[in-house]
Amino acid sequence: MTTTSTVAKGASLKRNLGLWAIVGLGLGYMTPTVVFDTFGIVSQETNNVVPLAYFVALIVMMFTAISYGKISAAIPSAGSAYTYVRESIHPNLGFMVGWTSLIDYVLLPMVNALIIRNYLEQLFPGIWPGIWVIIYCILVTSIIYLTMRGTSNMNMILLVFSIIVMAVFVVLVWFQLAGGDGEGTVASIKPFFHNGVEMGAVLAGATVVCFSFIGFDAVTMYAEEAKHPSIMPKAILYTVVLGGLIFLVAGYFTQLRFPDYHEFNDASLSDSALTQIGDVVGGKVFQAVLTAAGFCATLASGLASHASVSRMLLVMGRNNVLPKKFFGYINPKTHTPTLNILLVGAICLLAMSFSLDLIASFINYGALIAFTFVNISVIAWFAVRQGRNKSPKDIFNYIVMPAIGMLLTGLLWVNLSLDALVGGVIWTVLGFVYLLFITKGFRKRVAGFDENQSVTGFNKVPEGAEAD
Repeated sequence: MTTTSTVAKGASLKRNLGLWAIVGLGLGYMTPTVVFDTFGIVSQETNNVVPLAYFVALIVMMFTAISYGKISAAIPSAGSAYTYVRESIHPNLGFMVGWTSLIDYVLLPMVNALIIRNYLEQLFPGIWPGIWVIIYCILVTSIIYLTMRGTSNMNMILLVFSIIVMAVFVVLVWFQLAGGDGEGTVASIKPFFHNGVEMGAVLAGATVVCFSFIGFDAVTMYAEEAKHPSIMPKAILYTVVLGGLIFLVAGYFTQLRFPDYHEFNDASLSDSALTQIGDVVGGKVFQAVLTAAGFCATLASGLASHASVSRMLLVMGRNNVLPKKFFGYINPKTHTPTLNILLVGAICLLAMSFSLDLIASFINYGALIAFTFVNISVIAWFAVRQGRNKSPKDIFNYIVMPAIGMLLTGLLWVNLSLDALVGGVIWTVLGFVYLLFITKGFRKRVAGFDENQSVTGFNKVPEGAEAD
């Protein structure tokens, strides 16, 4: 039986997403084919060890994913890092983390629109590329506007198709390598190590690809639509592990087939290498198929990321941190935050004017802020607030593990581009000014949850609700 989350007034989000539906949304958010889009950029950055960059990013994400799993089980509410920091440390700091990570959540849907624009611009060079952005934004916004369950089903179909095509790509490359193309072998350590590898460059590459993993934390946005809150830690872990494996396998075979980034043209080294990769591996027919897979994966990511940020804005509106009448509104007919969905759709239209590498760098700033403070939240909630800091097991779980997550995230911090740091700091300062305004210079507490929507009680599943 499907139930809805209890809400004091008005409509509510509906609890109708199972474990694999949420994992599918997470993997869809991560856009598996993005490994091809950014391959030229990362190959040039790392001197041809793209899989190593993904491996480093996966290790960092694993520690942070474990922290997300722990804190999402203790605080089972939508809002992700914003909610966790708000409840475990302080509302003001929670607002700042939420505001800063908005740059990540709001821009990622725009990245998907931008990637779609790049695909179709290369396939149809004579057509004004802005028209593809407009069509994409109308399509995605319309689907999410109507239903979350329908969004999930559409996401799963698109995701499965994309993964099947990626599997076909691996098979084609396998036979080509066996025939002497590329490195001429299917077993080599060169994608992970060779004489020209520099760890600083690898970390810089890992910083670029870390935005590919963002889907694992975005699934926490569906905490109030999960059939049971207990499935969230599993959903987070499954998403990051499965996504990481897909990136590693695809990156490994692509690196063997294209061992030198000089093989790519200028467009592939600045925007997307997918169409060139498809052409070289399988000719025009497979180029069209791989582009279709990239299109489907990007559309799936667009659906998942668009839905996620709409729910983060909903939580901040519900808390009166953002104007509640607009951002806190849930349509009683569709059970979706329709005003937020339309707003994000409008922001996506800006994809007509930006480049992929610039937007990705801004996204990484917001993501790394969120990852860092989620690790801190685990320490604050369990070790400090609950006093679970006495036994060796608790010290390891709630202090050592999140501390390692923070340190590893710090390795990516130092490799952020100057553009990302400058733009991110400006956005953060704007948020601080807004916080001063809504708290009247910290003379009043930043707006809180409704009394009937406490974090730890909001998501209790009523008797009879389905557990996955």
